[in-house]
Amino acid sequence: MLNLPSAAAGRALLALAAALPCAASAAADFPSRPITVVVPFPTGGTPDILARVLGESIGRSVGQTVVVENRGGAGGNIGTQAVARAEPDGYTLLVCAFHCAVAPALYKPAPYDIVRDFEPVAMIGTVPSVLVVNPKVPAKNVAELIAYAKANPGKLNSASSGIGTSAHMATELLNNQAGIKLTHIPYKGAGQVAADLLGGQVDMYFDNLPASLASIRAGKLRALAVASARRSPSIPDVPTFTEAGVPGFLITPWFGIMAPARTPQPVLDRLNREFVKALADPAVADKMKQLGVETAAGSREDLAGFIAGESRKWKTVIDTNHIQAQ
Repeated sequence: MLNLPSAAAGRALLALAAALPCAASAAADFPSRPITVVVPFPTGGTPDILARVLGESIGRSVGQTVVVENRGGAGGNIGTQAVARAEPDGYTLLVCAFHCAVAPALYKPAPYDIVRDFEPVAMIGTVPSVLVVNPKVPAKNVAELIAYAKANPGKLNSASSGIGTSAHMATELLNNQAGIKLTHIPYKGAGQVAADLLGGQVDMYFDNLPASLASIRAGKLRALAVASARRSPSIPDVPTFTEAGVPGFLITPWFGIMAPARTPQPVLDRLNREFVKALADPAVADKMKQLGVETAAGSREDLAGFIAGESRKWKTVIDTNHIQAQ
């Protein structure tokens, strides 16, 4: 005897069959209107700079405007959650950064699930994290900074653009590895940090190199070390933390593009091709080089694997060092 589907199941199958051509048509026509790229931080930081550079190139390629929308707050969580709830049609994207791999382990309860709530689109790249201090700080190198911090517990303020950002994690790691007590000062965005750091209201900041490069070169900020495996060609005279006496101190700010879960596969593939193409654009590549960004365009699977590795790494660091979102 044949097992015929129930009436409800039959209706569901018919609805699915009817929806498939619509989805295919929507993907074929994509994009037919402006695309919004949400930067979950205020203007002026590295994610904002990268989104605008890429958005201009992609807009020319697809013949649609790419709108960069800054939705800062809660260490990137507000903008990130907004994209997770957006219509999964490819027209709302997220600049996912370091915080995406950290927040699920740092916050209780987790604000989102990076695997369940998002689809990877494309990796943008990585930048060095550089420790910069206001010139008034009586330390010309990392050893002097650590010695001063040990002699003056809690006196040095270390800023960040929010809980769970690379600057926050770097501050906590340096506290643990160097046996010092820096006072963490979280801000709502990198632009506010930069103003107060230059003005001397805060002492130090683990900044993304592209955002602080001009101030370093102008002598307005003093760069003590980069938290990467090798020196940056943009500031070749600045040592790594390992060279400066803190071995294995590595922080890698990174940036990628994500879409809401359930975005159609053909749309995701088209977006991946457009971002990879933009990163290969000579004008964009030159700008990225000037900013100190090491591009890493690749497949959607490449970005998914990278985020999985970062999530495992930082969950271990957070649990081991008992770091909490406060």
